[in-house]
Amino acid sequence: MNLNKAMIIGNLTRDPEAKTTPAGQTVTSFGVATNLIWTDANGEKKERVEFHNVVAWRKLAEICAQYLHKGSKVYIEGRLQTHDWEGQDGVKRYKTEIIADNMIMLDSKGSNTSSAPSAPKANDNYSQPEPPANSGDEIQVENIPF
Repeated sequence: MNLNKAMIIGNLTRDPEAKTTPAGQTVTSFGVATNLIWTDANGEKKERVEFHNVVAWRKLAEICAQYLHKGSKVYIEGRLQTHDWEGQDGVKRYKTEIIADNMIMLDSKGSNTSSAPSAPKANDNYSQPEPPANSGDEIQVENIPF
């Protein structure tokens, strides 16, 4: 049996960047920072920050691009995927990303401080496989069925 599952809660480090592939699919990428806080043996508080690259596809990509912004608190669920390539200097490089299957916005409705559209209620759940019923129209928060 195999399992490739990633679940993180953190804050966006940059605004989402949406692109369209030549095949017409939307893909959105953004960064999420997570913090680990602990107390060491001397009683001092320590903190470590991890930075994660996240990629969403299709309808979830459109929703992320529309509603998320730098600083947004989100829950991301997906799978890990690593790409490798050879740089111009001949060195092999690697990049690991979370391919998002699910995203839950964790900001409260009034905490949106950027010029992005108002966010839906906290804990609204957006899953990749089920596009909204009116997928041809612009997404309106009140029309999202979950």
